[in-house]
Amino acid sequence: MASTWMLVAGLCFALMSVVVKSLGHAFSGVELVFYRSLFGLLAIVAILYAQQGGAGVRNLLGEHIGLNIRRGIVGFIALATFFYALIELPMSVAVTLNYASPLFLALLMPWQLGERPGAAQYGSVALGFVGVALLLRPWEAHSGELFAGLVGLFSGVMAAFAYIHVRQLGRLGEPEWRTVFWFAAVALAGAAGVATATGWHAPGLGDALPLLALGALATLGQLAMTRAYRKGDTVVVASFAYSTVVFSGILDVVIWREAMPVVAWSGMALTVAAGIWAVKLNARSAK
Repeated sequence: MASTWMLVAGLCFALMSVVVKSLGHAFSGVELVFYRSLFGLLAIVAILYAQQGGAGVRNLLGEHIGLNIRRGIVGFIALATFFYALIELPMSVAVTLNYASPLFLALLMPWQLGERPGAAQYGSVALGFVGVALLLRPWEAHSGELFAGLVGLFSGVMAAFAYIHVRQLGRLGEPEWRTVFWFAAVALAGAAGVATATGWHAPGLGDALPLLALGALATLGQLAMTRAYRKGDTVVVASFAYSTVVFSGILDVVIWREAMPVVAWSGMALTVAAGIWAVKLNARSAK
């Protein structure tokens, strides 16, 4: 059942990516982060109030507010750079680069978590970066495409930092709902600040439904993913998270008729395989 919930989350995140890419002609990535975070913030407050009443809302600060805010900042950067890559690159490429985060996690573990990766983990990282190179093909890409690809890869780095913060909060006994709330709150504030500095685009009547879908799909995906991790084995569930890449590849072809060379698809497959391998090794190292 947990795997089914992760597949639901993967489909929701892939469909969210479709909405982001579709709205990219009218809004910047940070504006879309703002609308996604606004919906998520309202949803978590509503769920919290329904479950715990006013007491739950009053307990939002908690004892680890500083770490929650740092996780929110890192998460905001990861999301903003991911949305930028989604707008500028083929959707499946941007999603694959973002899902390279377990590879960076293996490199960061000794310094951030005090966990020493083994030789196999470094092997998964090497395999993953071969896949990334085949996917981005820097020897062929134009400067704009290469820059967007590097931004997408950076989103994976920041996603790894976000996961480290989440693991640290978990060790401290911080409830998941509080972490999700502060992520949405910080991302909302960060996106509002950047969009104010760079300029807002007024949404039209036709944008209301897609923007609502953006927030709803992201929130549903988050809830489904949380339930999957709560009910299933972490390694199995994390492996099924890569269904987002599969769904994105299918949607790329169906919606945008995206044609990528065989070498790029091979790179995508290598990156996903290395990511799943790294997930399993990272989980084993954490025990």
